Amino acid sequence: MLLNIFIISLLGFVTLYVLRGIGMITFISGGVITILLMTMLISGLTWGILKTRRY
Repeated sequence: MLLNIFIISLLGFVTLYVLRGIGMITFISGGVITILLMTMLISGLTWGILKTRRY
């Protein structure tokens, strides 16, 4: 579940960042990109911690 959220937010972030950078999508605010970036970071860190936790 967390891995899916991480992958989806990563792909969404990269796609929006590239398309906004080349000027194809100018109407999306930076807040949307920031929210996707924070979702990607938090879910990635949580997934990494849960994956490497010692039981």
